Amino acid sequence: MDLKCIFSLTILVSQISLSSTQNVNVVIQGATSIGETDDNFVCATLDWWPTEKCNYIQCPWGKAGLLNLDLKKKGLIKAIKAFNPLRIKVGGSLQDQVVYGVGGVKNCPNFMKNEDSLFGFSQGCLPMERWDELNKIFNQTGVKVSFGLNALLERNRSQIEKGLWVGDWKSQNARDFMKYTISKGYKVDSYEFGNQLSRAGMGASVDAKQYEKDIVVLKNLVKELHPDPKTQPRVLGPSGYYDEKWFNSFLEVSGHDVVDGVTHHIYNLGPDDDPNMITKIQDPSYLNQVAQTYKGVLNIVNKFKPQSGAWVSESGGALHGGAKDLSPTFADGFWYLDQLGMASTYNHKVFCRQTLIGGNYALLNTTTSIPNPDYYGALLWHRLMGSTVLAVTQEFNPNLRVFAHCAKKKPGISTIFINLSKDSSFNVTLSN
Repeated sequence: MDLKCIFSLTILVSQISLSSTQNVNVVIQGATSIGETDDNFVCATLDWWPTEKCNYIQCPWGKAGLLNLDLKKKGLIKAIKAFNPLRIKVGGSLQDQVVYGVGGVKNCPNFMKNEDSLFGFSQGCLPMERWDELNKIFNQTGVKVSFGLNALLERNRSQIEKGLWVGDWKSQNARDFMKYTISKGYKVDSYEFGNQLSRAGMGASVDAKQYEKDIVVLKNLVKELHPDPKTQPRVLGPSGYYDEKWFNSFLEVSGHDVVDGVTHHIYNLGPDDDPNMITKIQDPSYLNQVAQTYKGVLNIVNKFKPQSGAWVSESGGALHGGAKDLSPTFADGFWYLDQLGMASTYNHKVFCRQTLIGGNYALLNTTTSIPNPDYYGALLWHRLMGSTVLAVTQEFNPNLRVFAHCAKKKPGISTIFINLSKDSSFNVTLSN
């Protein structure tokens, strides 16, 4: 097979001149697949955070939460339409405090600041009128929707163990919400059960065996309401930070057809106020550390759920809303594109960027909806990188990152080159 490179995206550091040039031979195994992503691998999130959400001395969310975002912004609509289609995950930290304003729910309050509640906010509600408005733009732009369900409904805080929530999940509110969604003809591609409830959870956790018991209830509910397997939404979980013991315990007891996607979160750049973050983004040894997480999740999926596949259902690089002076800039592309490449290399099916809009790590400016640089990286990947991941080898130089896929529009191979070096350029020879 002839090697036909139809796309070469080269990311360079910001220095105007580089002092040396190195010759590198890159071999792409054009006939050797090492992974397969979903056709809609690139994904972005919409989050529940209200305007009052602040970290340190900044409040980066503005009116970009699910309940207050202006859905008529032309820039927002155009940005979504360009993907044709874009996968959007509806969820985030507050999703386990969201009730759905349907059925027996008569009082539908907004989130209010409450220091005694999870993440400092009271329970909030999604009115069905707002769900209608969201689905109007989803239908208009062809979005594939992954919806994060509240998995803490009717549970209680443990009196023994801090952070642990106990009791069975009560599914009635979710049932009413799904029935309303079906009655309106709205399409949901997948339902994700809870947010960051594994042992390494941020604010709350659920025992692995209890979580498994409850996600079986969700799976049966989805099967009951969507009896046609062809249109049945997938069930995803656990949507938390990878904890080997917890994930093992959860997956070894859940039935083989319960979980359709094993989801986890990545925030490998640490807190948003880290002054060394720009150094981390350009340090190949630091970027390589997260490979252990990807490898761990892949191994556990292959062991227990090979038919389901691994997803990164949330990743924003820096925690707490993103780094104000870095996340919305070109420099963040070193991290973002490297993560897309690494996730696909470790056979992850989907990678959801936190967020489409809202916070400092958004693909779109929170106020104007004008694309930030990473938006274009996401769009290029979506349009050019096909689902088949190819093996790449090179003369070892850690500062040159190379990822290759079969091209989205066949025939051909699409490649991404990332130059992390501050003082060298690379003269690359491609061979097959």
